[in-house]
Amino acid sequence: MRFIPHVTVATIVEDQGRYLMVEEVSSDCVVFNQPAGHLEADESLIEAAERETLEETAWTVEVTGVTGMYLFQGGNGVTYQRTCFAASPLAFQPEQALDEGIIAAHWLTLDEIRARQSQLRNPMVLQCILDYLNKPRYPLDLIR
Repeated sequence: MRFIPHVTVATIVEDQGRYLMVEEVSSDCVVFNQPAGHLEADESLIEAAERETLEETAWTVEVTGVTGMYLFQGGNGVTYQRTCFAASPLAFQPEQALDEGIIAAHWLTLDEIRARQSQLRNPMVLQCILDYLNKPRYPLDLIR
């Protein structure tokens, strides 16, 4: 059997110590996540990150760097390969409808995110933020 991980992106959007987070329904539970989703055909990883952020939060962003690449096996047995990006917020688009399953977007501090640790969609959510804060960010030309 051939191993085919799901390619996903996530975006760390920080503004004055607050992080743009998505409150969403996943497997009938309310969870918190970065703006994140699957890569679609004919788009780059950077385009996917900017698209997913807009669709899930109504914020346009500029991707500024690569935070890291991660492998995670979900409870469903699927392996996800996540590329996490850093981004700057540009503009809120109040007319933008949010994706199905998205309850709301929130700006939360690290302490507020840690307080919701049991509600995080998966362990990568907090790990990506900690890597954003404590590890180097890589230039976008890392991705070819």
